[in-house]
Amino acid sequence: MVVIGGAALQVLGYVERPTRDVDVVGLLDGARLREAEPFPETLREAAARVARDFGLPAEWLNPGPTDLVRLGLPDGFLRRVHTRTYGPALTVHFADRFDLIHFKLYAMVDQGGGRHETDLRALRPTPEELVAAARWARTHDPSDGFRQQLEAALHHLEVQDADLGP
Repeated sequence: MVVIGGAALQVLGYVERPTRDVDVVGLLDGARLREAEPFPETLREAAARVARDFGLPAEWLNPGPTDLVRLGLPDGFLRRVHTRTYGPALTVHFADRFDLIHFKLYAMVDQGGGRHETDLRALRPTPEELVAAARWARTHDPSDGFRQQLEAALHHLEVQDADLGP
């Protein structure tokens, strides 16, 4: 499985904050990334067992972000993932810092600052990385309102005069 969000930030050592769930963007099938929803039966059963054994919410393994597979991930996403193997049956691929910057900027603008801004700042993005993330975010929401919010967020993050394209 391919994980983004707070769990990826934790595993890669960028933050230490708790997270409510593990955001699964997709499932790697050979070299092809496919949508995570619905989870395969074996994964669904394993997640339910983990929830029961550790007293976690039933939805702790969250396929919600899987729409990003259909909408488009940042170019080169799969080449940058960090792979960890846990025992003989579980391999997890975590989004790279560059891609996490994209997702966190998009979430900050779409859902508001809070933990998304805190996480984004923990990634210490350069102005160039933020502009790249903003251009990618525009492919997901090309509306004028989102563009205005995105420009305001960049200004808040001290990126001036960013060219976001048409």
